[in-house]
Amino acid sequence: MSRAERTQLPGGGEPVNADGQYSLDPLDLAHASTVERAAEALRQALFAGELTPGTPLREVALADSLGVGRSTVREAMALLTAEGLVTRIPNRGVVVTAHDSDQVKDVMHARLVLEAAGVRAWSEASTVDRQRVRAAFDTYAQLIDDGAPVRAVSEAHLHFHISLVALTASSRLVAVAQSLAAEIRLALAHVDRVRGDVLEQLGSHRRLLGLLESGDGDATITELRAHLSAGESSLLQALDQQA
Repeated sequence: MSRAERTQLPGGGEPVNADGQYSLDPLDLAHASTVERAAEALRQALFAGELTPGTPLREVALADSLGVGRSTVREAMALLTAEGLVTRIPNRGVVVTAHDSDQVKDVMHARLVLEAAGVRAWSEASTVDRQRVRAAFDTYAQLIDDGAPVRAVSEAHLHFHISLVALTASSRLVAVAQSLAAEIRLALAHVDRVRGDVLEQLGSHRRLLGLLESGDGDATITELRAHLSAGESSLLQALDQQA
C-alpha cells in the first residue's frame, strides 16, 4: 500500500487504506480464550484462599500446574494485576495482594460512592434493572435460608450490591464495582470469618431494599452508609486478628 493510499487516524493511530479498512493483524481468539481461562482459574484459587497474601506467583510452576505456556500465565497475571488481585513488586516479581487497612477503607469508600449513585438512579432506572435488584436479594436470602456455604452466600451478597450500581445503567461503573467486589472477595478469603451475624446481615439488606423500593433515596443512602461502615469495621477487625 502506497503512502498516498493510507490515511492517518486522528491522534496518530493506525493507518487505514482508501477503503477505510484498518491494516491490523487478525485476532488470535483461541489464545485470548486460553488467557482468560487461565486468569479465571487463578481468580478462583485466590478467592478460595488457596494462595495466601504475599505468596510469590512463579510463572513456570503455574504454567505447569495449568497446562499452559508461560506467556499465557504472564498475560493472565497482567489481567489480575489490573484487577488489584495480584501485585508486581520490583525484584520480587508478582505476589498475591495483601490488603492493608488503608486499602480496605479505600475500597469500601469507592463502593459507597458507586452504590449511592445507583440508589439515586432508582427513580429513573428501568423496570428490568429494578427487578434484578429484587431478584439478587431473593437469591441471597434463599441461600441463607438453605444454609449454603459461606462462600456462596458471600458471592450472592456482593452480587446484590453490584445490582445496585447497575441501576445507573452504566456498564463502566458496573465494571468498576465488579473489580472492587473481586478485591473484597480476596480479602475475605484470607480471614477466619464464621458469620454468626448472618441473620443480622440479612435484616440489614432487607431494610436497605425496603427503603429503596419505597423511593426514599436519602434514607436508603443513610442505611447503605451504615451497612458498609459496619462491613468495613468487621473486615478490618478480622484482618487485624490475622496479622
